[in-house]
Amino acid sequence: MTSRIGIIGVGPVGAAAAYALLLQHVARELWVVDIKLDRRDGQVRDLADVAAVVANPKSRGAGATVRAATHHEVAAECDIIVITAGSKYTIGETSMQHLYRKVSIVRSIVAAMQPIRRDAVLLVVSNPVDLLTSLVKEMAGLPAGQVLGTGTELDGVRLRALVASEMGTPASSINLNVVGVHGPSQLATWSTATINDQPLHPTLLSTHHPTLLADECKRRSEAIVHAKGSTEYGIAAVIARLCAAILDDEQSTHAVSHFQAEFGCCFSLPAVLGREGVVRTVAVELTEAERVEMERSVRLLRGRIGSVEGDGVV
Repeated sequence: MTSRIGIIGVGPVGAAAAYALLLQHVARELWVVDIKLDRRDGQVRDLADVAAVVANPKSRGAGATVRAATHHEVAAECDIIVITAGSKYTIGETSMQHLYRKVSIVRSIVAAMQPIRRDAVLLVVSNPVDLLTSLVKEMAGLPAGQVLGTGTELDGVRLRALVASEMGTPASSINLNVVGVHGPSQLATWSTATINDQPLHPTLLSTHHPTLLADECKRRSEAIVHAKGSTEYGIAAVIARLCAAILDDEQSTHAVSHFQAEFGCCFSLPAVLGREGVVRTVAVELTEAERVEMERSVRLLRGRIGSVEGDGVV
C-alpha cells in the first residue's frame, strides 16, 4: 500500500522535513502545499532530484515521488499531514498580533482541508505548538489521538545528548524526559531520570548542575537562530522520526504534544505512537513540586487558548 505524507508550508522547516523524509525513505509519496506557488514548484523540483538520488528499490518497493498539490484537499487525503506553515514577524507587530496571525493561518489551513480523511494523522509543527495543536484538535473533527504536535520531543533529544556528553556515555543509555508546555516552562523529569537503569543523581554530572543543562536545552533554539537565522534541521529529523513511527506502527514512545482530557488542552507527555497516532499516554512520575510547576504552565496555556477563542480569531 502506498504511504503518502502531505506537507503544508515548504519554507525552511517544511523543505527540510521533506528532505529528511526522502533520505530516510519514510513514505512513497510526498505532496507539497504552499500559498507561494513559485516556491512550492521550486521546492518540488529540487526535492525530486533528491528522490532520484536516494531511490532504493529495496526500501518500500521503489523510490519516492514528490508532487505539488494544487489544493489543500489533496493533502487531506494523505496518511499523515504535517503542518509547518507559519508567519514571520512584521516590523511594528506585537507578539499578540503575531500569535493571532499564526492562529488565523492554521485555522484557514484546517478549514480548507475539510473533510479530512478519517484515518489521517495530523502532525503540527508550527509554534506555539501546544496552543496550535489544541486548536487543530478542536477543528479537525478527528479522534483526539490522531492530532499531535512535535512538542518537546526535540528538547528531550537535546537534553539527553547534553547529559551524555557531560558523562561520556551514549545518549541511548539515558532515560530522561522533557514534558509540559514547550518553551520556557517545559520541565525536565530529573526526579525519575536514569542511566543504564540506575538513578541519575546530580552528583554524577561532572561540571554542570541539572538546572544549567536544562536551561541550555531551552536556549539552544534561540542560539541557533541568532547564529544562522533558523532552526530547521533538528526539527526536520524529529518530523521524519515521528512519521516513521506512525506509518510503521512502531508502538514506540515519544514526548509529543497531545490532548489531555483532564486539562482540556494539548501538551507534551510521553506517548506510544502507532498507525492511529497516539495509542496511549505513558504515565510519568513527578514530584509534587514538578507536578505543581507543570500544572501552572498548563493553566497559563489554557488561558491563552481561551483568549484566542474568546477573541474569535479567524
